[in-house]
Amino acid sequence: MFGGPPPPPSAEELQAQEQAAKATIFTMVSACVVLYFSPFAVNAVKKLV
Repeated sequence: MFGGPPPPPSAEELQAQEQAAKATIFTMVSACVVLYFSPFAVNAVKKLV
């Protein structure tokens, strides 16, 4: 607003941001898989006990 837009990110900054985004997506997909299978694991443990 005051002073104009910031300079565009460098190629290294873009690559770092892409790696961070990929890591975040991988973490969230992993968490979703764990949460999806957790009820099945709890039921299996209950059957063993």
